[in-house]
Amino acid sequence: MSGVQRLGKNQGGYFGERIEIEQVLRDGLEAARKFGWRVETLPTGSGLDLLTVHRSEVTTTRKIYISTGIHGDEPAGPLAIRQLLHENSWPADAAIWLCPCLNPTGFPLNRRENAKGIDLNRDYRHLVTDEIRAHVAWLNRQPSFDLTLCVHEDWEANGFYLYELNLDHEPSHGERIIREVGEVCPIDHSSLIEGRPAQIGIIRPDLDPTKRPQWPEAFFLIRNKTRHSYTLEAPSDFPLPTRVAALVTAVRTAIQAQ
Repeated sequence: MSGVQRLGKNQGGYFGERIEIEQVLRDGLEAARKFGWRVETLPTGSGLDLLTVHRSEVTTTRKIYISTGIHGDEPAGPLAIRQLLHENSWPADAAIWLCPCLNPTGFPLNRRENAKGIDLNRDYRHLVTDEIRAHVAWLNRQPSFDLTLCVHEDWEANGFYLYELNLDHEPSHGERIIREVGEVCPIDHSSLIEGRPAQIGIIRPDLDPTKRPQWPEAFFLIRNKTRHSYTLEAPSDFPLPTRVAALVTAVRTAIQAQ
């Protein structure tokens, strides 16, 4: 992908575009209700509850989970999910469980953490925060998923990249995701990303979650709800429309390929 220029704004943190998260969520939920999705509110006690939406078809053969908005300085994820809800181009045989914003108190502050200064994406082992306790309780009521997608941004990234956790060594669609995203967004071709070996924008970590003191959402999912997970990372130092397009493309590709 050529012709897309970096913003050059993110020096030591995210200093790019911001969004009004409550309006983004209202827009997305309006589309979800229009197309018959079931909306559920998860009380957190923080003043801003979590929301989930669920779509099920009679011919369901695949169960897919998608989440975003766990970091309040990553606006492209909620915007991408809003676009996908409005487009409503989901595979007919797929049931979808979707969390459109897991950190509603972080976005007004434009920071990674929630309003209490806690990184929610490190709380899935000890469950200290109200948000993650509510989220995990909801997840535990759902069936196991064939695929999970955690939708993110990275302000330090040189381009789009992804993590893949694939416990049963199922056919991987990582390369296909990278190829499709590469049509709309630069790919990070670094040999090390986030301190981990990477190839063409794909990190396949060899890890044991039981040895990690703090768990991101993907660890909880791979330990409890799925055998195959992708964490999708758009590069925050590129224009917001480019990042949204990258995440929309990645989610579409992953779901269609699964």
